[in-house]
Amino acid sequence: MTESRTALHVGAQDPELQNSPIAMEMDEEMEVLRQEVPGEPVCHFNGVAYAHGDLVDSAGTLLRCDYGIWVAATTED
Repeated sequence: MTESRTALHVGAQDPELQNSPIAMEMDEEMEVLRQEVPGEPVCHFNGVAYAHGDLVDSAGTLLRCDYGIWVAATTED
């Protein structure tokens, strides 16, 4: 049986706080971001660290931490 994970509602990113980049699609943007943040163990959102695989809800957009980069997620992720 798989474990159900819920996303923490975090609001929008505050530019004054530490934030990891957000990649909205798996394209060349993702590859550029991956070079800038090579395999970080956590993602930051408004100064809070989240582990790889953690989910957050940022103003209605579900994001998953993927080794230092936030990527758009689906409920099946």
